[in-house]
Amino acid sequence: MEPAAARQRPAVDPRLSGSGATRPPVSCSPQLELKTTLWELVIYIIFLIDLCIVTFSTVSTDMYYLNKVMSRLFLEPSSSEDNSSGFSSIRSRADFWRFAEGPLLDGLYWEQWYNNTTLTLQNNSSHIYYENLLLGVAQIRQLKVRNNTCSIYPYFRAFLQDCYGEYRYGAEDRSDFGLRNKSEWKYTSAPSLSPWYWGSMGLYSSGGYMFNLPKSKQESVEKLVFLRQNSWLTRGTRAVFIDFSTYNANVNLFCIIRLVVEFPATGGALTSSHIYSVKLLRYITYYDYFLASCEVTFCLFIITFIIHKAIKIVKLKKEYFRSAWNWLDLLLLVVSVLAIALNIYCTAAVSLLMEELLSNAHVYPDFYFLGFWQVLYNNIVAVNIFFAWIKVLILEYVQFNKSTRLPSILSRCAKDIIGFAIIFFIIFFAYAQLGYLIFGSQVEDFSTFQNCIFTQLRLVLGDFNFDTIEAANRVLGPIYFITFVFFVFFTLLNMFLAIINDTYSEVKADFEVLPSQELRIRDFFRQSRKALVKLKLKKPEMDTSPADESLGSTSKDISKLSNGDSANEKSHLKLSKLKKGKEKRGQKYAPTEGTDSVTAQSYVSTADFQWLFRYTVELQNKLDNTNAKIRRIMKSMELKDASRQESIV
Repeated sequence: MEPAAARQRPAVDPRLSGSGATRPPVSCSPQLELKTTLWELVIYIIFLIDLCIVTFSTVSTDMYYLNKVMSRLFLEPSSSEDNSSGFSSIRSRADFWRFAEGPLLDGLYWEQWYNNTTLTLQNNSSHIYYENLLLGVAQIRQLKVRNNTCSIYPYFRAFLQDCYGEYRYGAEDRSDFGLRNKSEWKYTSAPSLSPWYWGSMGLYSSGGYMFNLPKSKQESVEKLVFLRQNSWLTRGTRAVFIDFSTYNANVNLFCIIRLVVEFPATGGALTSSHIYSVKLLRYITYYDYFLASCEVTFCLFIITFIIHKAIKIVKLKKEYFRSAWNWLDLLLLVVSVLAIALNIYCTAAVSLLMEELLSNAHVYPDFYFLGFWQVLYNNIVAVNIFFAWIKVLILEYVQFNKSTRLPSILSRCAKDIIGFAIIFFIIFFAYAQLGYLIFGSQVEDFSTFQNCIFTQLRLVLGDFNFDTIEAANRVLGPIYFITFVFFVFFTLLNMFLAIINDTYSEVKADFEVLPSQELRIRDFFRQSRKALVKLKLKKPEMDTSPADESLGSTSKDISKLSNGDSANEKSHLKLSKLKKGKEKRGQKYAPTEGTDSVTAQSYVSTADFQWLFRYTVELQNKLDNTNAKIRRIMKSMELKDASRQESIV
């Protein structure tokens, strides 16, 4: 009898052992690679679920409704009679004072109930729509430019004494003016971290000449009338900001409102607004603490991913950065780290500044600073989850199924698309410049070069206004429109589609000739199921081979006979049956040639069978590769012969 280790050793053809065939390393196994990728995908899905919970907790439907309510109150007139005094109807400095003394104060101070009964206000605080507490008071701020910040042509200097140019930070006026006795007549600098405002006509700083409205409506009216009569707004005024904040305890939301009126150097006025609904007090309910645990889990995930990527970079070095998917991973990590840093900063700033901002009810609390950074955090988290979904939809799918055609199509037609993009953008920007120079002074969609680009993109999608173009120039307008549609829409876009279609056809033909070299998920589970059925591993008690049982029983019977025990006819019949069963098992598990050996070496264990199965799959893949290469060589030779015959003819 041979030991158990010898029985479990697989029977290998000596011809294979002599030909230099060695056992392939386990790391190269397709099954092991697929298992590893599947495990990574499961972990990444858990990370993605956690990221979705954290991200969607920053927004809610209540934010939209709160923004809508505030915009209707302050931006849209309540009736046709107030249309001339609404915020969007401001066209001059006189219109601004009319809005400030009328609809603005009506929206800020709610002192009566709907039946005209006087409200009892706690701490003399206003409740907008009876639900939104006005935090502190509102603030009005203006920015000015100095006189003689532009050049006057010599012929007109006798007619024009003053010249106020466009707003620039270097041309900003910081000197005292007017009565010079209070803060509204003196320039006040802003903190260094206060965000600037990007308006329609320029980028405005956070300082300026500012004043706070009183707590009562009557005092506010008197304050505004006094400033209007003393010409608080001058010719050098370029922007006026109205800032105030509210808090709704019902939904735990802060609404931060900024109304902006710009007075460009051309005259007139332009209006814009920013209304932010943010959740600054984040940890109140039990669900909020659950979100906090999800945020901590997200941080742990990011730390783990950073360590994992650092190890990969150290091992692969420059090779790591040659893959576009690795750059996507790094971008995802950078955005995630930035989001974590902003979250920590916003939470710390709210906890430190909240008590200070609410300490004095007669001072404007600058919640715009906190709201700006909170909105920036929300935007970064939105970008983060976008890249996370792109990774799970493209990267993980490509890893599982590398025979997918999308990466092959994009990589193969990359050069053609780059060449096409150069031609496309040359023609596209040429038309953008043409439209800006012809229609820029008359059509709003072509008023800036950026607007021209977006207008032409809309025109490609079928969204255009031909009447305004024709009205601006009756000759060049139709010519511009017709030629742009012909060259860009009909010619260039169809060229782009042709490149994609041709590349798709080539890739499809290659995949039909060359079989897939990767083990897919369904194939992996299917082959695993077949292996389990063949080896009867679904039931542990059936793992013992009948051949082993017959060997054991036979040895026992032979030992009994050798000890001199009485042997009858039944024992002789049993011995002969067992020998026949052993011979059948030996013939069934014979390795290559028919031999008379019925030893236990013919049995194949589970581990050896799995190795033989993987080795067979690898051999089959190599044969498929060789066959595909031969086919491609034959195909190329046939094409060369055909081209030679055509050249001879």
